[in-house]
Amino acid sequence: MKLRIGSRGSQLALWQAHHIAGLLRGQGHSVEIEIIKTTGDRLQEFTFAQVGSEGMFTKEIEEALAAGRVDLAVHSLKDLPTELPEPFALAATPKRVDPRDAFVSVKYASLAALPQGARVGTSSQRRRAQLKALRPDIEAVEFRGNVDTRLRKLAEGQVDAILLAAAGLDRLEKTEWVRERLEPKDFCPAAGQGALGIETRKDDGATIAAVAFLDDAATRFAVTVERAALAALGGGCQVPIGIHCRPRLNEDSDAEDALWDEFFAVVADPETGKSVRIFHMALHVGADAATLGRQVANKLIEAGAGPLLAAAAGGGLR
Repeated sequence: MKLRIGSRGSQLALWQAHHIAGLLRGQGHSVEIEIIKTTGDRLQEFTFAQVGSEGMFTKEIEEALAAGRVDLAVHSLKDLPTELPEPFALAATPKRVDPRDAFVSVKYASLAALPQGARVGTSSQRRRAQLKALRPDIEAVEFRGNVDTRLRKLAEGQVDAILLAAAGLDRLEKTEWVRERLEPKDFCPAAGQGALGIETRKDDGATIAAVAFLDDAATRFAVTVERAALAALGGGCQVPIGIHCRPRLNEDSDAEDALWDEFFAVVADPETGKSVRIFHMALHVGADAATLGRQVANKLIEAGAGPLLAAAAGGGLR
């Protein structure tokens, strides 16, 4: 089968597209990649807050998908809205890699080792908020651009450190200055971080069947929990919400209750660092991912996250 993949033109996006293309070719398919420039790629000089983040890395790719110019799109899953527009489907979620955020620095060994008043580059409200909660003395600096651009700015000394997704650095083999991988209990990742999302047209049964082998059940479960929680909270990829689900094996239990899921979630204010965190566990057997996600969202609200979410949304929860 001939398949056309739509992808952004960044180094990381192309790595991801070529990775999926290679797996599809291994199944006997013929694969081409079409590079599509998105709003987010064109407006590098603006902050996410200025242009709005909803669909900024996906809209033009989805337009090409709807028009039939491409058959599938490969996204970083955290860039996809929690509810896809009606013509589209999340056809596969390949096996997730490291979902954590990475502390990257030339000089300093860890976030805790940064001196008072250090400057840390990030374009993420979620990272900015958690950074403020952990180190209120640190100045968060708006830092956009692809991975290479951010690493170059770091090397030039524009900031003392940057925060990036570990997955992107691992995929591009640019881990030389990764000093610390931040644990979810301290620094909660974005919903879907470390996972890819394969998007197709909902009515394209042939393409959906062709990519079905890419879907990893454990990844699908975890990211469904995370995205359901995010949807229930009314959050997009730039609202300061972190949600992470991962399996936890209880080696002292019998087979029926050996596997649990643990959930980390946080809502934080990027300006003040005020935050609400929760940790939750649930038995995996018989669990429904979407229901668990809504439970996580409810626990955040019960813990007092409502006012922070209202402020982030500009005056009201959805």
